[in-house]
Amino acid sequence: MGKKINFIVLAALVIFSAFTATSYQELSSEIDKADTAWMLVASAFVLLMTPGLSFFYGGMINKKNIISTMLQSFVALGVVSVLWVLVGFSLAFGDSIGGIIGNPFTYLNFKNVGLEPNPNYSSTIPFLLFALFQLKFAIITPALITGSFAGRVRFRSYILFMVLFSLFIYSPLAHMTWHPDGLFRKWGVLDFAGGTVVHMSAGFAALAGALYLGKRKVAVENHANVPYVILGTGLLWFGWFGFNAGSALGANGDAVIAFANTNIASATAMITWIFYERMLGRKMSAVGACIGAVVGLVAITPAAGFVNIGQSVLIGFVAAIVSNWVIHLKNKSGIDDTLDVFPSHGIGGIVGMLLTGVLASKVGLIYGETTTFYYHLIALAITSVFTFGGSYLLFKIVDVLLTMRVREDQEERGLDLSQHGESIE
Repeated sequence: MGKKINFIVLAALVIFSAFTATSYQELSSEIDKADTAWMLVASAFVLLMTPGLSFFYGGMINKKNIISTMLQSFVALGVVSVLWVLVGFSLAFGDSIGGIIGNPFTYLNFKNVGLEPNPNYSSTIPFLLFALFQLKFAIITPALITGSFAGRVRFRSYILFMVLFSLFIYSPLAHMTWHPDGLFRKWGVLDFAGGTVVHMSAGFAALAGALYLGKRKVAVENHANVPYVILGTGLLWFGWFGFNAGSALGANGDAVIAFANTNIASATAMITWIFYERMLGRKMSAVGACIGAVVGLVAITPAAGFVNIGQSVLIGFVAAIVSNWVIHLKNKSGIDDTLDVFPSHGIGGIVGMLLTGVLASKVGLIYGETTTFYYHLIALAITSVFTFGGSYLLFKIVDVLLTMRVREDQEERGLDLSQHGESIE
């Protein structure tokens, strides 16, 4: 019965979309072709990050859970894309309701999201392109969370969680941060490309998931495929140029600055990570280098367009040290965040957000200004409580409706076989 209901709901959504979608007019003469071309490319770059993440996570998990872990990332491309068109974009960027969330009817099913530019977001690219660029951010955020509960969550329960998280956690946070009337935006909180919206939200949701679901029965720490991890890191690094430089919303100087800062922060964090590990008497591992690179990418994200090259080096260095320390602290605590999502993305996002308040051009602490940093602290506290508490509640709700965790025998067999009937062997 449940399977039929799921299919009927999907069919109803398809029919609704077919008969209510916006009809597109000719491209406006106000559109800048260079900006539009760059944003098309940047959007494709950001989409590539989610398959990259699937390789990154898939290579780090044990062999019984490679397919399930990779699919948990990959399926977000489908689920969130449909949800974003239907109502997600409107909740994030629709007419503001109290600075917290958008009106779900403003752009319902992409109504009025066409080829004309929207000056509230960008006056040189089609509004449809802006919406699609933002979609790629919405896709990767719930996918990031999956690393915390890899190997022990039911697939259909995860899909329901992803839908609820996108609607009730991601969309309000995106609205508060990036909508012109959003609460954080009005305070002057700076998040160039998603350090708060994407990485902190995913990091705290991951921590909530790890705590709610508890430890794996058998915590296998051997990485299934280190070359997958390296490949995934390369795809993430490549895609991150679209993530950060694309957030300039045009082919302009801010895009160049963000591009340069993205590369140097990640490079700094990578070499800092492996040399710090060696200083502590550990091996300079490939996985360590990859984690360091990703931490640098995370930390520079909120600051990418607001700092200079030297400051991006500092951000990468500090983030690598702090995240490395938190990973080892987490390991001692017994919290089973399987693939270290919170230490990498949550802590990396926090470090980046705070250092943005310190270093941001003209408004940071080093320029004698305190207001921006003060509001960053307030936004950090609100985001932490909202994303952790809200996600924990969503895990509870999904658990009541569908049961989140697989049975012990299914976990023993591995999720590849128990959830998908597939295996790499």
